[in-house]
Amino acid sequence: MDRVLINDIKVFAYHGLLPEEIERGQDFFIDLELRLDFSEASDSDDISGTVDYAAVSESVAALASTERYNLIETLAEKIAERVLSFEPVQSVTVTVRKPRAPIKVSVGWVGVSITRAREGGPGGKGGPA
Repeated sequence: MDRVLINDIKVFAYHGLLPEEIERGQDFFIDLELRLDFSEASDSDDISGTVDYAAVSESVAALASTERYNLIETLAEKIAERVLSFEPVQSVTVTVRKPRAPIKVSVGWVGVSITRAREGGPGGKGGPA
């Protein structure tokens, strides 16, 4: 499978469990790895044979900045669902990074990463690919 990579989609949002996260919000960074077949697009040199990564990026940013979730795990799942709605994406790996997680030790960031596939695709039934 071929891949489209989109890194560091930056959104300001209010995801989290603690009152200060909900009140103040913070930046989140989202990385996407979309898997699909480029052969049609490569042969035709036409975007109709691939995915419009600008549209995917804008859609993911809109979802992440307007919805609110307690867990970044839930956010990652919702993003994966959104990305899989774009044809011809067959599977996606979503990484959500939270640089200012409210923990007492010094870390660069915390995050989650999930891989999901279109039903019937690699991994089947929307599960891990």
